[in-house]
Amino acid sequence: MNKIQIELLNLSKHQDLGSMSLRQIAKIIGVENKPQIVKHHLLQLEKAGLLQINLKKGFIRPVSRGFGQDSGKNQVYSLPIVGAANCGPATIFADERIEGYLKVSSKLLPRKKHDLFVLIAEGPSMNKAEIREGVVIEDGDFVVVDKSYKNPKNGDIIVAVIDGMGTIKKYREDKKEKLIILESESTENYLPIFIHEGDDFMISGKVIDVIKKPR
Repeated sequence: MNKIQIELLNLSKHQDLGSMSLRQIAKIIGVENKPQIVKHHLLQLEKAGLLQINLKKGFIRPVSRGFGQDSGKNQVYSLPIVGAANCGPATIFADERIEGYLKVSSKLLPRKKHDLFVLIAEGPSMNKAEIREGVVIEDGDFVVVDKSYKNPKNGDIIVAVIDGMGTIKKYREDKKEKLIILESESTENYLPIFIHEGDDFMISGKVIDVIKKPR
């Protein structure tokens, strides 16, 4: 989301935007005399599943993201897609730009719903990595990542950023040699990646689920 969209979304949580004109909203967020810009970004937020809008009926309101509300109902969450991560060598740039939102039923997600984002897997090197029973990571799958998980254990499947490139791998730490080893789990033969302390390396989170690409 850009700055205007963030401001509009935050404003919608505290004020009744549906009772205001586009020109009034534009003035509040600092783009005075540019109501069409406001309309464009409101529609982008609606497209992303973050706002419900009916300008004719006069309502603009944020979409409920759940977090325990209406626990008896099945809810749909909008998880941000922040790009692609290569499942082979780290060759896909892992810039955290939101490229869209994946709408997912709460019944298909783990209990924890916050701090999650989605990557699109590219490559076959994790096609034997079983995230849950019978479900592995294949090319084109939507990989659900918990970004709050920064201290992995041996055997965890993580998203790593190496020299600005994103990759999905199994984590292993060799404390004696002061190495982190990122391994593939694949039907093909991939060499491991060896990371030493001081390298340009970051853990972006732990893979907690996979939503299969429609076949």
